[in-house]
Amino acid sequence: MPRVSVLMGIYNCAGTLQEALDSLYAQTFQDFEIILCEDGSSDNTYDIALANQQQHPDRIVLLRNEHNMGLNQTLNNCIAVARGDYFARMDGDDISLPERFETEVKFLDEHPQYAIVSTPMIYFDENGEFRRVRGGGEPKIKDLVKKTPHCHAPCMVRREAYLKVGGYTVSPKLLRVEDYHLWYKMYLAGFRGYNLREPLYAMRDDRNATARRKMKFRINGCRVKYMICRDFHLPLTAYIHILRPIAVGLLPTPIYNRLHRKK
Repeated sequence: MPRVSVLMGIYNCAGTLQEALDSLYAQTFQDFEIILCEDGSSDNTYDIALANQQQHPDRIVLLRNEHNMGLNQTLNNCIAVARGDYFARMDGDDISLPERFETEVKFLDEHPQYAIVSTPMIYFDENGEFRRVRGGGEPKIKDLVKKTPHCHAPCMVRREAYLKVGGYTVSPKLLRVEDYHLWYKMYLAGFRGYNLREPLYAMRDDRNATARRKMKFRINGCRVKYMICRDFHLPLTAYIHILRPIAVGLLPTPIYNRLHRKK
């Protein structure tokens, strides 16, 4: 059995998928399997995934949804066949740095009190890297409502934590915030996580990513923030954070992009 199962929902990422997979093949820690689930792409994402599966039949499991089902259900499909002790996320348009898996596995092996480990991210677009985030530590319960406690794509999580909370909740009211809701469920169940200081993951944050930040998904984020305030019995002053995603979404795009890149 592999130590790590990589969960990858892939959708319309034909131009970037090979680079993402190559970054996994180059990991210094090699005891992992890759679960690819293609989610009804309109490009040749599936063909690229199939070619990789045929080249690495002992490492890659390839699933295919009959139609587009969204990332939450797609990742649940990956979880259903994953065999690893630890589940690592990866997106089809990003890059994992070579030491990512080795560092995260070592941390979870040495710190049984934590179920989740993640890292900050390097942000890049067609012009190259434009922001490198550093920071770390254990998120505090009172801060969960302010922002997601862990970056989703670079995370590695113990298998039992995913199974305890039933994986990702499948609902149109949680699309694009399935990760935030996952952390809410895990923290509510008593699991805790830790963020490493140095970035081990590069996220492609181009115009396509900006276009995905629609108001309906920001409203979904407000919904999760309300659940956190309610179920963790946070003080009334915490409720002001519920409307932040909508306020940010109302910013003109040029201003939002400028603030995002200089954050």
